[in-house]
Amino acid sequence: MNQLDFCGRAAIVTGAAKGIGYATAVRLLDSGAGVSLWDADQARLADAAESLAGKGTVHSAVVDVGDPGAVTSAMAATLETFPVIDVMVCNAGIAGIIKSAWEYTLTEWERLLRIDLTSVFLCCRAVVPHMLAGRYGRIVTVSSIAGMEGAANNAAYSAAKAGIVGFSKALGKELAKSGVIVNCVTPSGIETELLQEIAPQYRDDVLARMPIGRFGHPDEAAALIAWLASEDCSFSTGAVFDLSGGRAVY
Repeated sequence: MNQLDFCGRAAIVTGAAKGIGYATAVRLLDSGAGVSLWDADQARLADAAESLAGKGTVHSAVVDVGDPGAVTSAMAATLETFPVIDVMVCNAGIAGIIKSAWEYTLTEWERLLRIDLTSVFLCCRAVVPHMLAGRYGRIVTVSSIAGMEGAANNAAYSAAKAGIVGFSKALGKELAKSGVIVNCVTPSGIETELLQEIAPQYRDDVLARMPIGRFGHPDEAAALIAWLASEDCSFSTGAVFDLSGGRAVY
């Protein structure tokens, strides 16, 4: 593993109890950062915090990132451990619902957008003022190739992930001269529990579209996220970085 210099830096990673979020927390800790793990799954979060404790300073907060009050409380609790937040990785999300767009109930539609899209807005709204005060920050949002291409029979997920792309581009432009940099990654087919939650035929379709011929690994996603979260990433902002094993045609 190539190490980046995060010594003295503090990061928040949402959806950190498993998958890409957990792998990102590992990468940041191994590079010297202190990390606050945010996740809605209390039991899994406790396990993650325990397993990572030996790597450095680890804080954890049980939080539904789609709930404004919960995000505000989690930020306040995190600032007690890390008075300055340098990095925010907005990774938390849920899998899409595989059905035709016109078959969604309003409840299904709104829940998916709340957790996958509104959560990104809420977390950024909470952390940006702190980053602006310090004239430094790195925000990395995790979207999906579905947000760039649109995925048939997965309209709500596609819409939410497209929203993350648009939001990240806009926020990156707004903050471009502030020292706070915002970038987005768009994975396809990373081997996580989220991928296991979708139907086998949908998994097979995803794999068939990836020229590299395999699913990605969480630590491969974490490597790109960590670079975007580092000081080395200093001239790219409001940008979208592909993570699809060659699938992307945009």
